[in-house]
Amino acid sequence: MITSQQMRAARALLGIDQRQLAELAGLSLPTIQRMEASNGQVRGVVDTLVKVIGALESNGIELLGEYSSSTGQGRGVRLREAALADPARPGRGLLSAKFPSRPEIR
Repeated sequence: MITSQQMRAARALLGIDQRQLAELAGLSLPTIQRMEASNGQVRGVVDTLVKVIGALESNGIELLGEYSSSTGQGRGVRLREAALADPARPGRGLLSAKFPSRPEIR
């Protein structure tokens, strides 16, 4: 479903830390820390995984699965060019509302 490496890469693309991801997903910081500390595919309660994936995707992250269409191979993440929630700030759907003081990342 999602790997710990994908979670860390997605956070890096969004420029957020674990605490901010926890807030966006409606989870606790220790839950995010445990998920990212796992080796390989993140295991846990399906509802928790869905919350994290939903938070990332609503902020412009596209998760690439093992056999997704791409020029490379393997898993990965991609920042979409446009997010529906805030067209003026691509990839910043919920972030623009939750963290308005964050500088624009270019």
